[in-house]
Amino acid sequence: MIKFIFKAILRDKSRSVLPIIVISAGVFLTISLSGYIKGSLGDMIDQTARFQTGHVKIMSRAYANNIDQTPNDLALMGTEELTDSLKSAYPNYNWVNRIKFGGLLDAGDGKGGSKAQGTTMGMAVELFSESSMEIDRLNIPNSIVSGSIPSKSGEILIGADFAKKLDIKPGDEITFMGTTMNGAMTFENMKIAATVSFGVSAMDKGMIICDISDARHMLDMQDASGEILGYLKNQIYYDDKAKELVSSFNSTYAQSNDEYAPIMLALSQQNNMGSYLKLVDSFSSLFVIIFIIIMSVVLWNTGLIGGLRRYQEFGIRIALGEEKGHIYKTLIYEAILIGIIGSVIGTLMGIALTLFMQKHGIDISGMIENATMMMPTVMRSKFTTDLLYIGFIPGLFAMVIGNMLSGIGIYKRETAALFKELEV
Repeated sequence: MIKFIFKAILRDKSRSVLPIIVISAGVFLTISLSGYIKGSLGDMIDQTARFQTGHVKIMSRAYANNIDQTPNDLALMGTEELTDSLKSAYPNYNWVNRIKFGGLLDAGDGKGGSKAQGTTMGMAVELFSESSMEIDRLNIPNSIVSGSIPSKSGEILIGADFAKKLDIKPGDEITFMGTTMNGAMTFENMKIAATVSFGVSAMDKGMIICDISDARHMLDMQDASGEILGYLKNQIYYDDKAKELVSSFNSTYAQSNDEYAPIMLALSQQNNMGSYLKLVDSFSSLFVIIFIIIMSVVLWNTGLIGGLRRYQEFGIRIALGEEKGHIYKTLIYEAILIGIIGSVIGTLMGIALTLFMQKHGIDISGMIENATMMMPTVMRSKFTTDLLYIGFIPGLFAMVIGNMLSGIGIYKRETAALFKELEV
């Protein structure tokens, strides 16, 4: 019977083409918009983890209480031993040291004077350590606008917009002026290895990145770090796992009264990210549910109208002796096949657009030119396995339910009334 119905769908395009187009369009919109919402919201979490919070972060208690000021005078000491113990105790995480610092950047004019100056927020990472994976984590190779990755001490990366503002380029020397961990003034000459654009307005307009060994020398922070960040080796953040690790680590130092004792925080416990994570989960789910309901109603009506248009056809089939139950079954089977065909087409189209948007995204840099918060300037979609089946909810089930409701009319047809209709 299914083979017969399938042939009927192919041959009678008047009753199959429009429903398939409507279903395909509905499923396509459901999948593409769901992927975009998840991707754009998820990108902000991933961006924050890579550049700011890590999946977990370790600081001194005093540093954590004043974290907005990035107070390096309250930094962790003895970080080499602490990092080694973390790698041994928690091998599922990749542990890296970072130092954040601020100061003034001076670009010389080549004649002993200064041609431009600008305040900068610096970040020192383990650039020269392959095991740290920092170069890939920060996506430095793909972010370079001009120049090359630093290969020796004294070389730095600088935001492309910042470099343009100071009128400097790779190969030029600049001078950093700031304060050390102990409060003394520090002056350090550095060479620009490359200009970079991370797609984060706040970074591209005022950040420099150097190797942590250079920062320790410059800031008198030998064997010290402002922060130790931990990342799960699969690079995916799991809040439950992170909080379990936080509880385990902090219990070790729970009895200490030392304000410089280390304390660990999960991503969701920093920068109000806990509220944002809940918002992302609830908003994504709510959007998907609402859109599925809307598309279900649309496709439900498509099935309902399609069934009502064939009201006379059903009457003729009854008059020819076909059982009402058999007509009803063929109507449902037909709806299932049309729903599957439309859902498959719409799913393939939606996934194709999602994958395209995941790679290329939409550039919104023009909308956030003056933004100071860390957020991506390219909004991308995100492919997840649920997109493979989520479109079948409105595409298949709504269509079938609509036909089931319209098919109830088959059982209300009376043979006597039918013959009167045919005589007319």
